Amino acid sequence: MASLKYKYEYPHPAVATDCAVFGFDGQSIKILLIRRGIEPYKGLWALPGGFLRMDETTDQCIRRELYEETSLQPAVIEQFGVFSALDRDPRERVISVSYYSLVKKSDVKGGDDASDARWFALGALPELAFDHKEILDKALHTLREKIHFEPIGFDLMDRHFTIPDLQRLYESILGVRFDRRNFMKKILQSGVISECNESIAAPASRHAGRTPKNYIFNQDVYEAMKGNGRFKMEF
Repeated sequence: MASLKYKYEYPHPAVATDCAVFGFDGQSIKILLIRRGIEPYKGLWALPGGFLRMDETTDQCIRRELYEETSLQPAVIEQFGVFSALDRDPRERVISVSYYSLVKKSDVKGGDDASDARWFALGALPELAFDHKEILDKALHTLREKIHFEPIGFDLMDRHFTIPDLQRLYESILGVRFDRRNFMKKILQSGVISECNESIAAPASRHAGRTPKNYIFNQDVYEAMKGNGRFKMEF
């Protein structure tokens, strides 16, 4: 990094990035955690992340840390907050720029200073290091707000999905239960999904009987509705 012309002689805080990575296994939302392999909080679980290097942006930093610690390379990562409590890190003054990401649940492996990486149900979380429970709570709150105005849930689905699949996803994120017929009516009226005419093989685990219809997400329809300020999902 080139030498700077002007410098200020006062203490500088360190900057870190952390990411709440949400995945969906077809039944419920999961959160990706890494087990810390070094002190402080060695052995405890935490959100993946780490310190910003002098030659990278925070976006570059979190993508690098995610790959090094979990092997994931998400397509979409969004910043949602900054955490700057004075005592949030026992090593030094650290400010965290925090992100969330939605990915299809996949195999992960711990790397770098993470001794393990694993998916956890939101209702069965282990003790988290630092202030990562606070960060996770804020990420989930942000997700629950945005899902009414952005089709973010579709990032967690396969290209083809059934309405029961989508209902389980929304229920898992929002922590509520919907009436099946009302949910179907609302989601179809939104116009952002349409029936898929392609032949889709039913999962081996599905019981014999009537095969649910498959649907796809209409990105163009959503973009048009968003441009007119007309997209909002209410149940």
